[in-house]
Parts: sequence; C-alpha cells; structure tokens
Amino acid sequence: MKHILIAKQTDVSMKAVIILLVVVMFSTIQGKEKMEFNKLTIEEERIIVNKGTEQPFTGEYNKHDKAGNYTCKRCDAVLYESSAKFDSGCGWPSFDDEKEGAVKHVPDADGMRTEIICANCEAHLGHVFKGEKFTEKNTRHCVNSISLNFTPVPEEAIFAGGCFWGVEALFSTLDGVSEVVSGYIGGKKDNPLYREVCNGTTGHAEAVRISYDSEVISYEELAKHFFEIHDFTQVNRQGPDIGEQYRTAIFYKNEKQKETVNMIIKQLFRMGYDVATTVEKADKFWVADEYHQDYYDRTGKTPYCHIHKKIFE
Repeated sequence: MKHILIAKQTDVSMKAVIILLVVVMFSTIQGKEKMEFNKLTIEEERIIVNKGTEQPFTGEYNKHDKAGNYTCKRCDAVLYESSAKFDSGCGWPSFDDEKEGAVKHVPDADGMRTEIICANCEAHLGHVFKGEKFTEKNTRHCVNSISLNFTPVPEEAIFAGGCFWGVEALFSTLDGVSEVVSGYIGGKKDNPLYREVCNGTTGHAEAVRISYDSEVISYEELAKHFFEIHDFTQVNRQGPDIGEQYRTAIFYKNEKQKETVNMIIKQLFRMGYDVATTVEKADKFWVADEYHQDYYDRTGKTPYCHIHKKIFE
C-alpha cells in the first residue's frame, strides 16, 4: 500500500511539472504574439518575415560609414555598432561582430549556411560566414539593409597641440562641433593629475576630445583646422609652454582617421612644412578637472599661444 501511495504521488508530481512546462511555453508564445512590432512595407515583410534577400549593391547601408548603431527594423533592438562594419565588397552591409546577445545563429535546413535573426523578435537579417579572413575576427555578418535602421551618434576626434585651454577654445566655435573636453592621453599612468602631467612624469599630452556631427563637418576639416591653430613644427613645446605634455599629436580612433591624417601630413610636407606632429592610436582619454573645462569662456581671457592661421585652400 505504501509503494502504491508513493507511485501515485510521483505521478502527481510529474503531471504538475508537465503542466508547468506547458504554461511556460504558452506564456512565451503569447508574449511573442503580444509583442508590438513596427509596421512593415510589403517588400520589408518579404525579407524580414518571409526570409527573402534584397538585390546586392542596392541597399541603403551597403556603403554607409557613419558612426552610430544599426537597429532591427521590426522591433528597434540594437544589433550592430558602426565600429563593427566593414566593406567586404559583397554588395550587402557586412559586420564582423554583433551586440552581445542581440543576434541568433540558426543553421539552415540544408546545413549549407547559418541564418542570423534578431534575438528579440526573430526578424530575418541575413547569414553569417566564418573563415573568410576579411578582418581579424574572421567573421562576416552579411545583412540586408532593409532589415535595419540606423541611429547616428556623435563621432569623436582627439587632438593635442599645446595647452588644452587654447585648443579647446578654437575648436568650440566650429559648426558641427557639439562638445570639446580637455584632458590627457598617451601616458603611462591611470587617472593622472594636472600637476603630475605638468611635471612631465606621466608621459601624457594635454589634449581635447571633440564630439562632432560628420553630416556638418568632416574629420578632414577638423584635422586641417587643428594644423591651422598651432605650430605643428615645434617638438615638445608650443610657444612659451615647454615639455612633452605640450607636444603636437593626433590620436586616431580608427583606420579611416589615420589615413586622413597621414594624407594631410604628406600634403604639408609637400608644401614645405617640417611636420613634428605624431600620429598615435588613441588609448584611454582622461578628463581633466572642471577648472580646466571651458577655461577661456569662463574667465573671459584670450588664448596666448593659439591663433587661427589659414594654410589650406
């Protein structure tokens, strides 16, 4: 009798587990059904819902190179950052990385390819390929432009050209520049203090970090302006300010910025200038104390070693 009772209790427990699983599955299905999606056109639905493919070299984002985030057209989830985008020449937007947890990889039924879908709403994005060696990450997300929307974010540029007070002042007035922050970069110490940088013991340069809208002003225009507001032929000094912290340097954020700067420096050499500006990959930018931000604007003083002198046509 005892064994029979235990068996009955086990059966009841199993039934309870099965019922719970059914409830969870039903709730998940209902959740997906209740999820509100953006309205799609007939062509968008053909690709996003019915897993079609747009014609190569026709998509809006195939050659797109602005800074920002690429989001799912169906549910607005962030899928890719612009820093992961590269030109593979395939005719569709290519990315070598995804936002963590944003994209699901699903093998096709024939086992030949791997589909990629939005992890949030299961919208069809395209396919992912590995082993092609386009980038160091050796991965290519081949995505339909029509599956994406794009949200721009301000781009950044970092320049060092002597005392950051003057450099900041002469960049702040440019159209398209939304923010200029004074700080330190290129050194060997975390959280450097102003007096440490001034003593030349940390290896940092006084620099400015510029946020700008590339639809209004280009990186090339910013870089040329940088060369026009300081003496880029001086080594480890700018006017009366002497020391490694006052060196002329450009800290690039990506390869495109690096190529642009090197092109301008070559142009300056051809123009007869002995350019001392170094071109370095940007590392951690340390924001200076509030006292150093908007210094000339707050004090009403005038930059003493930075003026704008036109060089480029």
